[in-house]
Amino acid sequence: MSTSEELKKIVREKYSKIAEQDKALNASSCCGSGTSSTEVYNIMTDDYGTLEGYNADADLGLGCGLPTQFAKIQKGDTVIDLGSGAGNDCFIARHETGATGKVIGIDFTVSMIKKARTNAEKLGFNNVEFREGDIDDMPVSDNIADVIVSNCVLNLVPNKEKVISEIYRVLKPGGHFSISDIVLVGELPKALQQDAEMYAGCVAGAIQKEEYLGYIQQTGFQNITLQKEKVINLPDDILKSYLSASEIADFKNGKTGIFSITVYAEKAGKKPLKATNDEVKEEACCEPGSGCC
Repeated sequence: MSTSEELKKIVREKYSKIAEQDKALNASSCCGSGTSSTEVYNIMTDDYGTLEGYNADADLGLGCGLPTQFAKIQKGDTVIDLGSGAGNDCFIARHETGATGKVIGIDFTVSMIKKARTNAEKLGFNNVEFREGDIDDMPVSDNIADVIVSNCVLNLVPNKEKVISEIYRVLKPGGHFSISDIVLVGELPKALQQDAEMYAGCVAGAIQKEEYLGYIQQTGFQNITLQKEKVINLPDDILKSYLSASEIADFKNGKTGIFSITVYAEKAGKKPLKATNDEVKEEACCEPGSGCC
């Protein structure tokens, strides 16, 4: 497998193309990788269509779960979406946090940022912004987010431990995250492990489930909870690109499992109380020189 910077370059180039290609191709592949399947539609993604705030233009079919459904977002929250793509999870989070909250999407692909900003402008959302940057070095200050969400993105980053430490840094004390991702139980065949296309497609970059949860625990997060877990079955017409018929049979009959998991965890500390609407109005009225108090 390539170095970390080479892998980032591969993912950036792949997702620049994904930003412009048809959603049906993305959803029939592994997180939008070019290796698509004719056997199934929707290998990994869950259906966003029933969630409030959903916008079809922002849904590129790249996820592996519904983290915003489980994220316990409250009115007025500041929410950060890691790997925000065209803005899908950001717009659903915005519905939950309302006009008094704020949503920040972070993505390192310029074409995705442009697409997301266009979508936000069409929707007239002034409290949703998109920042270009790496999620292992987030362009945000310490202790600013009430909630962090992410959908099938951490597996694309070579240094997952650093991403998790960044999540801890930017969450407020008492804040929490809900993240959907791909993990493994058992070892993938080497042909899948070493292929850059499968890395960009979320599979080869996945790590062991216990290792993934271990990083979260070691960073200091509390109340770690698996909110959802489902098996990901790679169709034969994708596997045939990498494995012989006998290797496919061994893979399917072996002990290797590919899973989509949605994980929840909290940062230690007590979340500060939000000001009520009346308190905000009173504070605004009583500015020095206002003469209204």
